[in-house]
Amino acid sequence: MPNSIESAHADCNSTPTFYKDGDSTKELKSGKGNKNSWEGDGTIYFFSKNLHAGTKVKLPLLITPRDNTTFLPRRVSESMPFSSNKLPEILKHYSLKAGSMAANSVSETIRNCERSSFDGEEKYCATSLESFVDLSVSMLGKDIQLLSNELGRETENPLFAIGRGVQNMGEKNLVCHKMNYPYAVYFCHLIKKTDVYEVPLVGIDGTKANALAVCHKDTSSWSPNHIAFQVLKVKPGTVPICHFLVRDTLVWVPK
Repeated sequence: MPNSIESAHADCNSTPTFYKDGDSTKELKSGKGNKNSWEGDGTIYFFSKNLHAGTKVKLPLLITPRDNTTFLPRRVSESMPFSSNKLPEILKHYSLKAGSMAANSVSETIRNCERSSFDGEEKYCATSLESFVDLSVSMLGKDIQLLSNELGRETENPLFAIGRGVQNMGEKNLVCHKMNYPYAVYFCHLIKKTDVYEVPLVGIDGTKANALAVCHKDTSSWSPNHIAFQVLKVKPGTVPICHFLVRDTLVWVPK
């Protein structure tokens, strides 16, 4: 069995872009990209059989600085415009110049929250802590817990090996991606036939971490041109395809 996981990076020009900071799941319906070596941009797509102790991974998006933007109280967030047709008003409120990188990020976040769900997906965007909890409870029930990526200490070295004790947290889960916005906004979705894993890691510099990964067991509706199939040399719907989650991603699961 290979002792490293093949990698690729997502093409920034691919569409649609659903999530923040190059999250490797961002192109479930259509995706293009360039194949890189393990020493390249980092580990993205891999087979579930490689999710075992000793496998080497490169995870630059796990060690990026945390986004410290916080939720607004519900009464405040609900009073703020949050729609594409209110974009000029939103940009003016935050003194953002139309066409700037920050303005484009705001626009993209809103568009992603407004897009229709695809087959097998349930989704919502949370703009307050109250909605983040309430909407999750409405989808998964009250007896739930929140998982996150954890680093034992900050490090600049993205090279890790998977440790013992990989844990499958099950198919009933809600993955929440933190979006680029002036205050905390999470894009949360439940994708059918997708397992979440807690993965213990040990860095080449000794840093210990617990990372989150997901494995999509049904890729039959993905584009045949998706970068994952190019990297792994498989066809849609044939085998589960896995990837790690960006550092600020959170996952709700049953207790």
